[in-house]
Amino acid sequence: MALLQFMSAGLPETAVPTSVHCDHLIQAQVGAEKDLARANDLNREVYDFLATACAKYGIGFWKAGSGIIHQIILENYATPGLMMIGTDSHTPNAGGLGMVACGVGGADAVDVMAGIPWELKAPKVIGVNLTGKMSGWTTPKDVILKVAGILTVKGGTGSIIEYTGSGVDSLSCTGMATICNMGAEIGATTSLFPFNDKMGEYLKATNRPAVAEYAQAFKHNLVPDANCEYDQVIDINLSELEPHINGPFTPDLATPISKFAAEVKKNGWPQELKVGLIGSCTNSSYEDMSRSAHIAREAAEHGVKAKSGFTITPGSEQVRATIARDGFTDTFEKIGGVVLANACGPCIGQWDRKDVKMGEKNSIITSYNRNFTARNDANPATHAFVASPDLVTAMVLAGDLTFNPLTDSLKGADGKEFKLSEPAGFELPPKGYDAGANVYQAPPADGSKVEVKVDPKSDRLQILTPFKPWDGKDIIDAPVLIKAQGKCTTDHISAGGPWLKYRGHLENISQNCLIGAINADNGEANKVLNQMTGEYGAVPTVGAAYRDAGIPWVVVGDSNYGEGSSREHAALEPRFLGGRAVIVKSFARIHETNLKKQGMLPLWFKNE
Repeated sequence: MALLQFMSAGLPETAVPTSVHCDHLIQAQVGAEKDLARANDLNREVYDFLATACAKYGIGFWKAGSGIIHQIILENYATPGLMMIGTDSHTPNAGGLGMVACGVGGADAVDVMAGIPWELKAPKVIGVNLTGKMSGWTTPKDVILKVAGILTVKGGTGSIIEYTGSGVDSLSCTGMATICNMGAEIGATTSLFPFNDKMGEYLKATNRPAVAEYAQAFKHNLVPDANCEYDQVIDINLSELEPHINGPFTPDLATPISKFAAEVKKNGWPQELKVGLIGSCTNSSYEDMSRSAHIAREAAEHGVKAKSGFTITPGSEQVRATIARDGFTDTFEKIGGVVLANACGPCIGQWDRKDVKMGEKNSIITSYNRNFTARNDANPATHAFVASPDLVTAMVLAGDLTFNPLTDSLKGADGKEFKLSEPAGFELPPKGYDAGANVYQAPPADGSKVEVKVDPKSDRLQILTPFKPWDGKDIIDAPVLIKAQGKCTTDHISAGGPWLKYRGHLENISQNCLIGAINADNGEANKVLNQMTGEYGAVPTVGAAYRDAGIPWVVVGDSNYGEGSSREHAALEPRFLGGRAVIVKSFARIHETNLKKQGMLPLWFKNE
């Protein structure tokens, strides 16, 4: 959608270095090779469009199967002290390399691509002071799970989270990236670590020694000023931090592992663990995979296989090739694991799940970042929990959500009980990284003669038509299309999963507008009153009926409306269907900006 918007600007090329990443359209079904081949076949039209548009406008293109955008950015582009925007809420992942990286909507990105300055309300700064040293089953993921429990999903809105303190040096570079990545779940504008030796080592390992040397020379500008003040300070002692599990249905319901089993039983969460999933843009580094492989190897030595489904998603082709070379892939497969394609996959709902029926109550646990209702598998009855890859791997061996690897034992094939040892791994591959297949298309020196084709009959791509400008008249007596009850994320407003194939076709994807939001009028989803006819209909159908009758409409919502993915379709779709305003108690930052960019009024109630 961002490329379609940029094309309308009429510029010959982008004004700043730009890259495009194909990571959203590979559905997880049976495994990496077949899933990628299927995606290439089904999405050929879209991939061809992206490849030619990138070539024409001077944009680097990372093909399907190359990996998830944030891992590729960390491996190739992230630079200490520089600033970057990306059209995904987890763009702050690059803060693990000391970069000011912010997630934005597509229209904001197009402005920057066209040479227009990016504007942002000056954020507050929250300091997280880390002391002590991490060890045992505790991982960097547990830092952000703990912070999410403290700040909640809206506590970081309008703020930069800056991590400081003596404990920082006990974290790996990719571990710091994990923490920054999931700052999106607390609404943070971005998250940031000071430059240190771990970052320099990672830069050298990823073939950027000159960047490491340059950053080292300017290190005094890449660390906090002496006696600097923060708007809020959170103290965390890493030596005392327990592994955490967050969820279900929200990423800020944080529970330490020592109390989790009791919470499972008290709340009646399904105790049987159906599937464990590791990887994603948050936790797919070599370090993550090496620690999980250590756990899997120990289990295999005792003849133990996963009792739950177990999937592994490498974050990039480089990580996939390296863990395959170093034997981790074989280790995972020995205990029943399935390695998926280098893509977002189940994390964004691209999961053709077959083990449970729709509506069946069940539990899954992931090392992903987001666990909203129906996020991973479109099943609103799935209880999704978020933890470190270590805990996920350990739990699939037990098949039980109450299993605590710090205290509980497993039974080996010989009938004897054993406890898993503390996970151990490598921050960086001892043999260096294996780049794997060539999955990058550099733009030609002159792309002016490249033709970008969009078939007018396509149901996947559609050239954008400008919205009608405001007629200068006040909007009076506009009907409320829907009053959304409770949490209303961008997944509720513009569902992911199978709908993602229509991201380049505004008319078609608008048929999912607000179909996941719960109508406060009747407690149902996708059923609203058409005030012209007195009959109930689907949200997109009623919205379009108002539009076609020349009646502008509004949406009313609750707090932190539009949290989650930076999905600009959640703003484009209401505008396309004739909406004019969204009135709520409070907005998530990116969604509020997206609404403004698409000509929708984001209005806050003065008194909640």
